[in-house]
Amino acid sequence: MKNFDIAKLFNNIADILEIKNENPFRIRAYRKAALNIEGLPGDIEDVAHKGELDKIPGIGKDLAGKIQEYLSTGRINDYEKLKKEIPEGVLSLMNIPAIGPKKAWLFYKKLGIDSLEKLEEAVKEHKLQKLPGIRQKTEENILKGIGFVKRSKGRTHLGIAWPLANAIVNALKGVDGVKELEPAGSLRRMKETIGDIDILVDSSRPEKVMDAFVSLPIVREVLAKGNTKSSIRTKDGIQVDIRVVESESWGAALAYFTGSKSHNIRLREMAMKKGLKLSEYGVDKGRKRIGGKREKEIYDVLGLPFIPPEIREDSGEVEAALEGRLPDLVELKDIKGDFHLHTDWSDGALSLKEMAEALKEKGYSFAAITDHTKSLGVARGMDEKRLLEQNKEIKNLNKNLKGFKILSGAEVNIMSDGKLDVSDKVLKELDWAIASIHSGFQQSKEKITWRILQAMKNPFIKAIAHPSGRLLGERDAYELDWDAIFSAARQTGTALEVNAYPQRLDINDIACRRAKELGIKVVINTDAHTRDQLDYMKLGVSVVRRGWLEPRDVLNTLPLEEFFKSAKKS
Repeated sequence: MKNFDIAKLFNNIADILEIKNENPFRIRAYRKAALNIEGLPGDIEDVAHKGELDKIPGIGKDLAGKIQEYLSTGRINDYEKLKKEIPEGVLSLMNIPAIGPKKAWLFYKKLGIDSLEKLEEAVKEHKLQKLPGIRQKTEENILKGIGFVKRSKGRTHLGIAWPLANAIVNALKGVDGVKELEPAGSLRRMKETIGDIDILVDSSRPEKVMDAFVSLPIVREVLAKGNTKSSIRTKDGIQVDIRVVESESWGAALAYFTGSKSHNIRLREMAMKKGLKLSEYGVDKGRKRIGGKREKEIYDVLGLPFIPPEIREDSGEVEAALEGRLPDLVELKDIKGDFHLHTDWSDGALSLKEMAEALKEKGYSFAAITDHTKSLGVARGMDEKRLLEQNKEIKNLNKNLKGFKILSGAEVNIMSDGKLDVSDKVLKELDWAIASIHSGFQQSKEKITWRILQAMKNPFIKAIAHPSGRLLGERDAYELDWDAIFSAARQTGTALEVNAYPQRLDINDIACRRAKELGIKVVINTDAHTRDQLDYMKLGVSVVRRGWLEPRDVLNTLPLEEFFKSAKKS
């Protein structure tokens, strides 16, 4: 998919325009368009082919033309002209979370810094502190940002890898001779970021699969092509490996190549104690094959119930299986609602009615509209008067909805001083309110923790949205005292959000598991701004499954009356 290429180009254009002090509304338009293109769950080429580019929020005639130009020629002429005005290395500096366009340009003009290496050297020699507005804390944050960029290199977040793998699987399903086809590796375990994509195939005609695989339109480079295994690099730079296995070994191979490595080692140790040999080909007792055609057979032979792929991390799942304590993990079908959603009252694409119809089509029983509030001007945040107007419109809308209910809500900003940007008088009128941080990410661990704790004390704030503030591949989580956060959540009855937006997946699986241990409820939300983004719920469910959560641990699984009871603050 070219979604991410185009989003990156639009962000680059916005960066250059910002360096040039161009019209801020024009800059904002490019950034909003980039965000919405990046968030598309489908292929932008399909959208363009249907003539529906203008249905993407923030895409007007001009930007639609640029998208069409890129899809046709692989370039945008306006961007090529702009690039000549700014050294390429300066743009690369802006991959570092702590550096925006103005700082990157300052570093280049004053110190000639045009690469990550030069920047790191300048920071270590404290040269940046000689520049206006740059303090020791700024240098420390830049150094952390450099480390983040280095750690993230070569990793792809789940929101990109999952649809890509599914597109490949769907493209190859119809190849002659294919019987089984499934992603494996860390992707099947639904880890938040992955390295390479691994796909396993059972086919009677492996040569057909290999030919079709290396000929896919997403291929930029064929790294290797063999009779049963091939590797390609996509146009987005992601490596995909495919392997054909025999039908008799399908289950064993799927288990082996799904991993994790440590989980596989535990299973092999168990097999050895039983006098068995476990490999990617099957389970053997002496010279006799006693299992391996189906994945469940591997666990049956070892005397274990089937262990879901998401929890195969050697983090207690084998012991739990032996003792009959495996969790009954949440499934997508358990979800009854979505409680972090944006409409065209702030920065979303759909009207209230359109969002209600889309949610009802998902089979939900109820959902909450949580548009941004006034301090987030860039997202057309609503003041208290508009919040009450929206509340009234939601009540009127509910009169005509059958079998489905919209809750009035808001995503309230937690300000730098710990206060909320909406009064309790107005919050009291809403059905549901969540609070989140959108600024001051560089504040101290103590200050950011204190801000969140203050919000948790408010009786009308039901959940903390995207608590860690991270953006996968773009920004590290801010520092928090998680012991204090969990303690306050438990004491006040405040839920913690699992934000299913692909760049967030926040809180993560580790935090989910700890929340479960402490009896803290989580709520899975998509943070959707468009109809298609409602599909992100699957990613959120994958996070809580990795965190061992059961339906009773997740607010979304409850009927409306129980939902309100569980969301009630102490």
